[in-house]
Amino acid sequence: MGNIKKLAGATIWYGVPTIFHRFLGFILQLFLTSVFPTEKFGEVTQLYAFIPFCNVIFTYGLETSYFRFTQSVEKDRLYNTLSVSILISTVLFSGVLFLGSPVLADMLGLPGRADLVMLATGVLFFDTLTTIPFAKLRQEGRPRKYAAVKIATIAVQILLTLFFLKWAPKLHADGHFAWYNPERGVEYFVIANMLASFCSLLFLSKEFSAFRWKFDKDLWKEVIRYSWPLMVVGIGGMVNEMLSRLVFPQVYPFPEEVAKSELGIFGANYKLAVLVTICITAFRMGAEPFFFNQSGRQDAQQTYARVMKFFTMFMGAVFLAVALFLDIWIWFITRGPDPRYAEGMHIVPVIAMASVFLGIYYNLTIWYKLTNRNLMGAWITLGGAVVTIVLNIWWIPQFSYTGSSWATFVCYGLMMTVSYLLGQKYYPVPYEVPKIVGYLALAGAIYGLQHYLRAGGLGFWPLQIAGVAGMGIYLAVIAWSERKDIARLLSRKAG
Repeated sequence: MGNIKKLAGATIWYGVPTIFHRFLGFILQLFLTSVFPTEKFGEVTQLYAFIPFCNVIFTYGLETSYFRFTQSVEKDRLYNTLSVSILISTVLFSGVLFLGSPVLADMLGLPGRADLVMLATGVLFFDTLTTIPFAKLRQEGRPRKYAAVKIATIAVQILLTLFFLKWAPKLHADGHFAWYNPERGVEYFVIANMLASFCSLLFLSKEFSAFRWKFDKDLWKEVIRYSWPLMVVGIGGMVNEMLSRLVFPQVYPFPEEVAKSELGIFGANYKLAVLVTICITAFRMGAEPFFFNQSGRQDAQQTYARVMKFFTMFMGAVFLAVALFLDIWIWFITRGPDPRYAEGMHIVPVIAMASVFLGIYYNLTIWYKLTNRNLMGAWITLGGAVVTIVLNIWWIPQFSYTGSSWATFVCYGLMMTVSYLLGQKYYPVPYEVPKIVGYLALAGAIYGLQHYLRAGGLGFWPLQIAGVAGMGIYLAVIAWSERKDIARLLSRKAG
């Protein structure tokens, strides 16, 4: 259990700032629902579905490659080569987006809004340049600097967003800030994001400027051979996660205003599953370097199996924390002038469980990363992307964002299953499948019972009491069935 403790420690060190960073970002999104009607939030949702796609291309798998190659290559040589590569490519990619911004705006369903694409390109430019410095901090075990930069960056973004969307309009109305245009709320939000990303690069100036213009062509070729399938994986992952929001206005068979409103409701409710995605992100921050470091040990597979079991146990509880208390979560996005956000609350549990599937899939991907079969991982992700595309085109016209949320559920469930089956063939890990499936089924059954009570007209407070009882049952079952492993994990003598 000592290895599990090490992972837990790494997850805490790197995960807590990530959780705090993502949570502040979540608060920021909730603020937007209080100032933007659903149509404007639909524009934000559309634009911020585009940025992650480009981010995958801009970084082309170099972060994971950095962790992989530090095991065998001199670190300064690797850092210099990857930094030079990403700096040159970022300038080139940004230029392409900048020149093509009018066409891209039309493709995104934002005709005449090339300025938004240009501002998003600025966000991408600065975010990409921080990729390798952040990876360097993680690899060197410098969590305090990592945490400080992440938290400071989102704090700057929040302050700038409040300035542009809350304080500046009032000052403008009082005769100040003649330059301010109250009609351009979305633009100001993206400007705040871009300036915060620039500040993040300033905060990392010591790490960013530490590289030297020394480029090892042979090493770069070796890294690219390893990383390009990861880029395909990343693009497929973004298709699975973001395509629904990009394709929604194109396939929804109603007027543009209605489509943007529905998209805004979808995007806001999608954000309510953020507790699940935050925990998954925090876990990945600690798990990725941990898994590579454990790969040479004889008991590596057993360690991976234990990690999976504990991860699933924990994520089942996180799912219930979201799904059982929907009335509380939905309050956060209905405090503004537009109550329509509450119409989409029924998709939150679906997205939350789909995110749990995605987290399990991330655990399973270690088999192709360790066996240098990244291309097989790319095929799995591309297969998921095909499922996502087909189901969204099929279901959105019939079921709106409800169909899109179930498409996400099906896609991640299939990817998880296929990755497990292939992994057992090429890198067998003794996962405790009956327990994993049982814990997820228990969490789903508890939510299903409460949903039945909700449909029966049970009031607000009785529903919350039922939610607390359901969470208690889940935790009691986990504590009893895993009492020996939990005791070993908590023991100071473990490992």
